[in-house]
Amino acid sequence: MDVVIVGAGVIGLATAWRAAGRGLDVTIVDPHPASGASRVAAGMLTPVSELAYGEDPLLHLGIASRDRYPGFVAELEDLTGQDTGYRDDGTLQVAFDSDDLAYLEDLRRFQETLGIRTSALSGRECRRLEPMLTPSVRGGLLAERDGSVDPRRLTAALLTAVDRAGVTLVRERAKDVILEDDRATGVRLAGGRELRADRVMLAAGPWTHQIGGLPDGVVPVIRPVKGQVVRLRTRVPFLTRSTRGVVKGSSIYLVPRRDGEIVIGATQEEMGYDTTVTAGGLWELMRDARELIPGITELEFAEVSAGLRPGSPDNAPLIGPSVVPGLLLATGHFRNGVLLAPVTAELMADVLVSGEVPDVAKAFRPDRFAEETQA
Repeated sequence: MDVVIVGAGVIGLATAWRAAGRGLDVTIVDPHPASGASRVAAGMLTPVSELAYGEDPLLHLGIASRDRYPGFVAELEDLTGQDTGYRDDGTLQVAFDSDDLAYLEDLRRFQETLGIRTSALSGRECRRLEPMLTPSVRGGLLAERDGSVDPRRLTAALLTAVDRAGVTLVRERAKDVILEDDRATGVRLAGGRELRADRVMLAAGPWTHQIGGLPDGVVPVIRPVKGQVVRLRTRVPFLTRSTRGVVKGSSIYLVPRRDGEIVIGATQEEMGYDTTVTAGGLWELMRDARELIPGITELEFAEVSAGLRPGSPDNAPLIGPSVVPGLLLATGHFRNGVLLAPVTAELMADVLVSGEVPDVAKAFRPDRFAEETQA
């Protein structure tokens, strides 16, 4: 085969679909496809609303991916007949008190220095957009081009798409990368079977660095960052768009689906590979959500879950060839995996077909950490 991809989350599936569309023979290896962080994620497409200081290249990559989403999901939905829950109705970011508002105003000024425009709103204007907000809201920002998608529906559609594209799905665990003459030539499965390929792509999230057979340092440690999420359900209109809040310095988001589900998240915990749902984590989410939207506690409880975001040493993704010939990485997307799926898939397909790394991906080269160590 041309390429074997280890990991069938949203990144691995999207890349497999795009690579197969370029005529490549693709196999994906994953014992539990679409069951990790992609299943727990809320699916916000918010490169502007989640902008952080010092993440300028990531912002531009996120905007490039967000702007690809309409065409990406239209093609996917047309092919599969499955709805992805995509919405492009903007994201409202609100401040609970004066200190929170000062933070948002500082963020807005920083956005302007990067050429990003968001609309500054008064508390009354925020409540006009979302009447369920507490009267205590002091103001906010509206990112009109940010949106959301339902990752569970998205990955279900991608599983259908890769099947129709002729991609082989192997529901086993990849144990080792096979190296011959210092080149990656396939993977060895946990059961001992070998899958040979011209190239190997690792997209296994926080388990990527645990795949054996590689020299130390080729894959930096991708740490698991736990996020707990609550899902509620309503039968009447409640929120019209994704709403992020800063509540006494804490961040909270609420993402509505058209079927009445509302996703509330997410905690950010450095707890290793623990995915236990805790009373404390859920209490924090519901406390801040209730401060922002008092009526939230009247909604029907649907589900709680916890997932592991893959965080690289600098919290930016690894996209492209590694220092080992034939080995590529697409991992470490942290809180932006769903957002970055279209652009990552396109970039990785470009690399697989041409061998060239597009300019927009060069800041995210996997070998950047090896270079820092040598320096």
